[in-house]
This record gives sequence, C-alpha cells and structure tokens, in this order.
Amino acid sequence: MEKLDPKARRDPFGKKINRDHSPVLAYGVPWFTILLGSLAPMLPIIAAGPILPPLGYLFLLAWRIYRPGLLPMWAGLPLGLFDDLYSGQPLGSAILLFSLTMIALDLIELRFPWRGFWQDWGIAALFLTIYVGFTALFSGANITVIQLTLILPQLGLSVLLFPLVAQLVAQLDRLRLTRIPLSLIPWSNR
Repeated sequence: MEKLDPKARRDPFGKKINRDHSPVLAYGVPWFTILLGSLAPMLPIIAAGPILPPLGYLFLLAWRIYRPGLLPMWAGLPLGLFDDLYSGQPLGSAILLFSLTMIALDLIELRFPWRGFWQDWGIAALFLTIYVGFTALFSGANITVIQLTLILPQLGLSVLLFPLVAQLVAQLDRLRLTRIPLSLIPWSNR
C-alpha cells in the first residue's frame, strides 16, 4: 500500500482543503481600485495645466480589458457618478463616458475575443484619447488650439501609464482570487 505524504496537501499558506475565494475580495477589489483611482484629483498636485491622468478611468479600462466579464454592464453608472463627484467635471460627464466605454468594450470583446498586449494597449490609447478629449469639451472651457496642446501631456502620460496600471490590475487580480480558510468567511456554512 502506498503511503500518502501529508505535505502533499499543503501549499505555502497552509492546507489546500477547506479554502475558498472570499466573495468580498472577488467582487470588491475591482470596484475599490476604480473608486480609489477616482480619488486621485484630491492629491495635492499643483500644475499649470492638466497633467494627472484619469486614474479611475485607467483602472476601469484595465479591469474591463483584463477581466471582461467581471464588471457588470451597468457599472459605468455608479463608478462614473463617483468619478464625477471627485473629478470636478460637470455631473454626468463621467457617467456617460464610463457607460459608453463599458458598452463599446463589450462590443469589441464580442468582435475580437482574442487580442494581444499591443491590441489592448492600442484600444486603451484610443479610449483614453476620446475620454480626455470629451472631458475637455464637457469642462465648459472654450477649446482652442493652445488649450488642446495643453492636454497632450495628460494624454501622453495616460497612454504611457496604461501598461503599468494593467500590470497592477493583474497583481490585484491574483490577490482577488486568493483562497482563504472557510472559517474566516463569516457567512460560510461549512
């Protein structure tokens, strides 16, 4: 008779059995990171022009591109409302843009389900360009050629920052899917 090794049922965090994903982590981490990114305009950064990328929108794009079915289609409404409250934009601009982004990314996902990194980065660059352009229009300022050149650093930084945000989202996704002991999940009846 073959003897079973007791260490075969262990991983670096303890026993493999009697562990499950935390629903709070599984569903809460994407929402929390997007909401935290939307709070970025509260940072004490003083600049002559817009330089800070729209981090809430970047996290929304990264989560939606990295995990297509994770956020529901209606998530653009509450996330956009929260972003509107803290970004200084007129109420409804981020609601509209977040919601249209969710719909457009769903259509892209249906049409092109298998994409690589470069395609995802290109899609994100296109959506960021549209987002920054429309937020400049929605701000109520008289848009001139000079003002359009002022948003170019923000746009460039946003596009260049997307791969780092996508990498952070990939690490957060690993955290989101960690297994924890069932005794730590209060509503677990096991």
